[in-house]
Amino acid sequence: MNPASKAVGALLALGLVVATAVGGWYVVREIGPGFLPDRCEATVGDLTVELTPEQAENAALIAAIGVRRGLPARAVSIALATAYQESGLRNLTTGDRDSLGLFQQRPSQGWGTKREVSDPVHSTNAFYDALVEVDGYRDLPITEAAQAVQRSAFPDAYADHEDDARALASALTGNSRGAFHCEVPGSAETASAQLGGNGLTPRAEDVRAEAVAVFGPLSLGGFAPGGVRDGHIPGSTHYDGRAVDIFFRPVSDASRTRGWAVASYLVAQAERLDIQTIIFDAKIWTARRSDEGWRRYDAPDRPGDPDILAHRDHVHVDVFS
Repeated sequence: MNPASKAVGALLALGLVVATAVGGWYVVREIGPGFLPDRCEATVGDLTVELTPEQAENAALIAAIGVRRGLPARAVSIALATAYQESGLRNLTTGDRDSLGLFQQRPSQGWGTKREVSDPVHSTNAFYDALVEVDGYRDLPITEAAQAVQRSAFPDAYADHEDDARALASALTGNSRGAFHCEVPGSAETASAQLGGNGLTPRAEDVRAEAVAVFGPLSLGGFAPGGVRDGHIPGSTHYDGRAVDIFFRPVSDASRTRGWAVASYLVAQAERLDIQTIIFDAKIWTARRSDEGWRRYDAPDRPGDPDILAHRDHVHVDVFS
């Protein structure tokens, strides 16, 4: 297990509060931009938003924190439009006066220490903390809601990013299903296949730990101490300890929305986490064919619950060997 995953695991073991538990992400993302996806995009209606790897990573995190907090997609749209304007969705190490991070928050203005405002998790939670205190923010124009939080010298500038922010928020929160994908190289160096105590390889454990650290408690399966020996199709990556299932039951519109939020987040992190395959809601994304985005998933021809076979009740994610 790499140091980043150990850091996430330590946070989970301590059972810290929401913002602190997700804070393990800051350590994880320090792996570096050389391991990030080549290109990502969200297509909602007639609008396609293209992102660099760094932008996609940060946008996905902003959306995931909003989902974890139970905030509406409108809040995520406001946060994304703000981060677009303030930093270009980049975690900046400099800014006007003492401004830092995704939202260019100033330690001197009470947003936190320099380290805190440079942590994407802290800065995003701090933004949402302030946003939910804005009376009627859900009904305000995005630029007005953003300005109420930021107190910018250029209050109208947030409007320039409203359309892109809405499309991204819709895709990354799962409201526009299968609308977000990334293109990645499609291969990874061979890593240790030794199973850990829970029956997962180190790479698969990294995925499990990060999903829980970012989204909070999840219903997980597809692995077991000592490994899984039955219950899946022949050749399944579950038998190698390389796969995790994240369940969203019962199958419903709300479950599908949350499932797509998690699936979209995982796509945004696919290259960094060495993810090979993601399947959900009868759709599949694979690293080797990532230029095709999400494709139709043909369920195996075998007896069983059709919702389970089509992965309508769970996100399947597996990693390279």
